[in-house]
Amino acid sequence: MEEMEEELKCPVCGSFYREPIILPCSHNICQACARNILVQTPESESPQSRRASGSGVSDYDYLDLDKMSLYSEADSGYGSYGGFASAPTTPCQKSPNGVRVFPPAMPPPATHLSPALAPVPRNSCITCPQCHRSLILDDRGLRGFPKNRVLEGVIDRYQQSKAAALKCQLCEKAPKEATVMCEQCDVFYCDPCRLRCHPPRGPLAKHRLVPPAQGRVSRRLSPRKVSTCTDHELENHSMYCVQCKMPVCYQCLEEGKHSSHEVKALGAMWKLHKSQLSQALNGLSDRAKEAKEFLVQLRNMVQQIQENSVEFEACLVAQCDALIDALNRRKAQLLARVNKEHEHKLKVVRDQISHCTVKLRQTTGLMEYCLEVIKENDPSGFLQISDALIRRVHLTEDQWGKGTLTPRMTTDFDLSLDNSPLLQSIHQLDFVQMKTSSPVPATPILQLEECCTHNNSATLSWKQPPLSTVPAEGYILELDDGNGGQFREVYVGKETMCTVDGLHFNSTYNARIKAFNKTGVSQYSKTLVLQTSEVAWFAFDPGSAHSDIIFSNDNLTVTCSSYDDRVVLGKTGFSKGVHYWELTVDRYDNHPDPAFGVARINVMKDVMLGKDDKAWAMYVDNNRSWFMHNNSHTNRTEGGITKGATIGVLLDLNRKTLTFFINDEQQGPIAFENVEGLFFPAVSLNRNVQVTLHTGVPVPDCYSSRASIA
Repeated sequence: MEEMEEELKCPVCGSFYREPIILPCSHNICQACARNILVQTPESESPQSRRASGSGVSDYDYLDLDKMSLYSEADSGYGSYGGFASAPTTPCQKSPNGVRVFPPAMPPPATHLSPALAPVPRNSCITCPQCHRSLILDDRGLRGFPKNRVLEGVIDRYQQSKAAALKCQLCEKAPKEATVMCEQCDVFYCDPCRLRCHPPRGPLAKHRLVPPAQGRVSRRLSPRKVSTCTDHELENHSMYCVQCKMPVCYQCLEEGKHSSHEVKALGAMWKLHKSQLSQALNGLSDRAKEAKEFLVQLRNMVQQIQENSVEFEACLVAQCDALIDALNRRKAQLLARVNKEHEHKLKVVRDQISHCTVKLRQTTGLMEYCLEVIKENDPSGFLQISDALIRRVHLTEDQWGKGTLTPRMTTDFDLSLDNSPLLQSIHQLDFVQMKTSSPVPATPILQLEECCTHNNSATLSWKQPPLSTVPAEGYILELDDGNGGQFREVYVGKETMCTVDGLHFNSTYNARIKAFNKTGVSQYSKTLVLQTSEVAWFAFDPGSAHSDIIFSNDNLTVTCSSYDDRVVLGKTGFSKGVHYWELTVDRYDNHPDPAFGVARINVMKDVMLGKDDKAWAMYVDNNRSWFMHNNSHTNRTEGGITKGATIGVLLDLNRKTLTFFINDEQQGPIAFENVEGLFFPAVSLNRNVQVTLHTGVPVPDCYSSRASIA
C-alpha cells in the first residue's frame, strides 16, 4: 500500500487530502487548498455574461486557453492573464510535490464560516494544479463540486494500517499510549486517565469505548456516512445520470437539469463501474507485472555489467602485462647481444694493443742497438755484423706492413634496431570490436598477374574489390617462414605493392594480405604460394665495398686501385640451403695472395679477408693456400693459382660447412664447420689481381657424390 501514497496526497499542500472535492477534469484537491488558489476574472468573462451572450453550455465555464496564458513563453515560473489588461500578473508558486499553483490575487475575506460555506469572490476562477485546465465558478462556488468520500475512506484505511501508537489526550506530561477512545466524548485515554476521568459508572457508563485505531476511523467517517446531492443538500443520491456521468437525487430528476436525461439505478451502475474498473485494472496489472520483470532484468544487467567490467579490465591488464613482460624479455636479450658485441670489440682492441706494444718494444730495442753499433769505429768488427743487422731491420720493417698499424675493430656498433613496426602496432592497439560507427574494409584481392619472384625476392600486388564502398586506411602483408611455420608481418602501409627481399633460395613461401581502418581489420585474402629460385644469381655490391675497389662487367668483375688488400661483398646473403659460385682469375701479377670466402655484412673492408671474426676465407698464392678466420691461419695446403685459374666456394648451410675448390678440385679438407647465420660471398684483393664472378653454376660432381653417400 505504500506505493499508492502519492495518489493520496494533495498536489497543492503535499499532505493527505482533507475533505477532497472532485474537479470536472476528474482530479482531486483539498477544499481548503481549492479556496486558496481561486483567482478573480474580469466581469466580461463571468458566467452571467457568457450565458447572456448565449455562449454558456454548462454550469462550469472553461476559460479559452488561447486567451489565458498560464505560463510565460520562457516558462519562467510566472503566470499571467495576457488577454485582460486590467488583470495584474500573478506570481506562480510550487507546491511541496512540485506542481505549480496560483495564489489568490487578494487575501480571502475574514469569515467565521467553514471553507465550504464561506462566500467566494465574485467571478472566481480555479485552475487544476495537475492538468492546468481552468474554469469559472458559478454562484454555488466550491459547493458546486462533489466531495470524494471514497478517497476519504481510502485515506482513513491507509492511515489506519500505518498509524503509529495514538497518545492519550489527557496526560499532562509525556503522553502515554492511548488504549481506548470514547465515541461520545471523542477523547483518547490511557488506562490511568480513563480510570480517573472516565469512570465506568453514572452517566458515563453508557458511553461506548473502542480501540484507538477504530475510534480514529469512526471519528472521520461518522459525520459523512450518507452522500448528499450538491444541488439539494437535504437529498441523498438515489440515481445515476448516464449523460452527465454523475450521481443525482430525486429532485434533480423531477425539476432539475437532469429531468430529460437518461438515468439508471445507483446500485446497478455502482456494480457496473466496479466491474469496468476491475477489467481496466487487469490490463494495468499486466503492464505493472511486465514493468517489474523489466526492472529485475535491468538490475541483473547492472550486476552483469559490473561483473563483465571487472573481468574485462582484468583481461586487459593481463594482456598489457604480457606485452610488457615480452618486451622486457626481448630488451634483456638485445642488451645481452650489445654487451657481447661490446666485450668482443674490447677484446680485439686490447689484444691488438698488447701485440703492438710487444712489437714496438722489440723494434725500439733494435733501433737503440743499431744506433750503438753505428757508433762503433772498428770497420772490421762493424762489417762482421752489419749484414745481419740490415736483414733484421728490413724484416722488422716488413712485419709492420700490411695492416699491422690498422685497427682490427671499428668503434661503431653495427647493430640497428627497427622499432617502427612495433610502435605502429602499439598505436593501432584498440578495442576495434567495439567501434560500430562504420564497417571494416572489404577483403583485398591479390593481383596474380603482377605477383612474381626473382632470385630470393618476391613482389606482391593487391587491390580492393571493385564494388567496395568502405575505404581502407592501410594494408598488412604477411609471409610465413618458408618452412610452413607461423605468418609474420613484413609490410604495414598504404601502398598496394611490396617487394620482399632476403628470402631463402629454393624455398616455398605463403603470402596473404588484409586491410584495416579505424573500425577494424578485414578478413585475410586467399593465400598465394611463392617459389624462390633454386640457385642464386648475384653480382658484387658496390654499395658495401671499399672505395678502392674498381667494378666492371655489370659488377661481375673487380680489381683494386691500392697495393693493400680491400674487401668486396656479393649483393645476396645466404642463411639456408646449398650455394656454390666460382671466380676466375683474369690477372695475377707479382704473386699476391687474394682471399676468397664468405663474411658478415659488417666485416672489415680494409684488411685481408679473414683477419677479423666476421669472415671465413681461403687466401692463396702461386704455390700454396691457407684457411683463415679471426687472423688464425690453419691447414696449409700445396697448390696455388695462376692467371686463368678458377676458385670455387661451396657454402652448405644444411650441413653448416664451407669448402673451397681450385680448378674443380677440392683444396684441402673442409675449411670450416658449424657455420650458421647470414653470410655474403666475399673477396679481398689488391691492384695485382682481377677476378670475375660466375653464379648459378652446378655443385662440383665430387662433392655431390660424397653428399649423396653421406
